[in-house]
Amino acid sequence: MTLGFVVGKFYPPHRGHKYLIETARRQVDHLVVMVADHPSQVIPGALRKAWLEEIHPDSDIRLVPDELGDDTALWAEFTLGYLGRAPDVVFTSEDYGWEFARLMGARHVLVDQPRAAVPISGTKVRESPLDHLDWLEPCVRAHFVRRVVLVGAESTGKTTLAQRLARRFGTIWVPEYGREHWEAKIAGLSMDDPAPSWTREEFVQIASTQQAREGELARAADRVLFCDTNAFATGTWFERYQHRRDLEVDAIGARDRVDLYLLTAPDVPFVQDGFRDGERIRGWMHGRFLEQLAAGKTPWRLLEGPYPDRESAAVAAIEELLRERRPVR
Repeated sequence: MTLGFVVGKFYPPHRGHKYLIETARRQVDHLVVMVADHPSQVIPGALRKAWLEEIHPDSDIRLVPDELGDDTALWAEFTLGYLGRAPDVVFTSEDYGWEFARLMGARHVLVDQPRAAVPISGTKVRESPLDHLDWLEPCVRAHFVRRVVLVGAESTGKTTLAQRLARRFGTIWVPEYGREHWEAKIAGLSMDDPAPSWTREEFVQIASTQQAREGELARAADRVLFCDTNAFATGTWFERYQHRRDLEVDAIGARDRVDLYLLTAPDVPFVQDGFRDGERIRGWMHGRFLEQLAAGKTPWRLLEGPYPDRESAAVAAIEELLRERRPVR
C-alpha cells in the first residue's frame, strides 16, 4: 500500500489546498493529511480538521500540535514517530518539501508551487476573507459570511425587510421556521377557534431547526446572510407563551453566530394576516428584545419610523459592517 503525506496549517483551507490534496490522493492508496494547530490561531484546529474531513472524505485527516516552528528536521523526526514509518511520497507546494521528504527517505512531489493552477494563498484569505469567498469550499465559506439577524415583535416588517435586503445585497435570506411551524399547527382553524397550546419540545425543535437552516444557507450566501429571526429570539417567544425562560432553548440560542442585530420597533400599524396573535403584547416583546440586546456584546441597531427610513438605516448599518476587513491573525 502506497502511503502519501501532506502537512500544513490549512489556516483556513482553500482551493489551493484542495488541489494539493486531490492531486496527492489520486497518486497513493492511503493519504494522511496532518493539520498543525497552534493555540494562537483563532480558527480552532478541530474546526479546520472537520472542514477537511468534509471536503476530503477519502483522506485520513489528523490533528497535531504545532510546537516545532519551521524546523524541517524536527518535523521529519516527529512525522516518522507519529506515523510509525516513513511515508512513500510527500506532497507539498513549498521549497521545504524536498528536504523534509529526504530526511524521511521519502519521494517528494511538488504541486503547483507558483500557484498557477489555483492562484490563492492562505495569507490572502486571512487578510480579507470576504474578498476571497469564491476560493473557499461551502463549509469554510459559511464561517466567514457575515450574519445579520432581524428581531422584533409581530408585524414590524422583519420578513419584508429581510427579503428586500437580500435582493439589495445580491445574497439570500433565511425565513422564520417558527412561522412555518405555526402555520402548519393551526391549519384548518379560524381566528374564532381556540389557539392550540405550545410544548417546550416544540420550541427546542424550532430553535434547533432555525439554527441548522441558517448554517446551511450560509454556505451559499454572498458576503452576508440575512436571517428573519434566530434561535436567540426563540427564547423570548418561549418566554412569551410559557412565562419563563428555558435553559435548553437559551443554550441553543447562545450558539448563534451573529455580526449584527436589526431590531424593528412596533411603531407601525399591526397587520393581521390570519396567523398572528400578539398585537396586545408587541410593546412587551420589544422591551424584552431591547433589554437583551443592550445587555449583550453583539452590535445592534434600532429601526424605527416609516418603512423606507428603516430600510435606509439598515442598508447604512450593513454597508458599514461589510467595510470592516476583519483580517484573521
